[in-house]
Amino acid sequence: MSHHEEDKSNDQYYYIVALLAGLFVGFIVDRGAIYIPIGGILGLLTAALFIKFLVRGRHDV
Repeated sequence: MSHHEEDKSNDQYYYIVALLAGLFVGFIVDRGAIYIPIGGILGLLTAALFIKFLVRGRHDV
């Protein structure tokens, strides 16, 4: 019998942390309420780029 090990994706953790960090930075900017969702969107975009280029490019060593 062979055991099949599923690849567990941890992408949602990157997105949650990036969203919260972006919202926090948008809140700290203190230029208006519009910067809070903009910070969240920029945080999510940063997480997507991070996952696409840095995390996916790693191979098991």
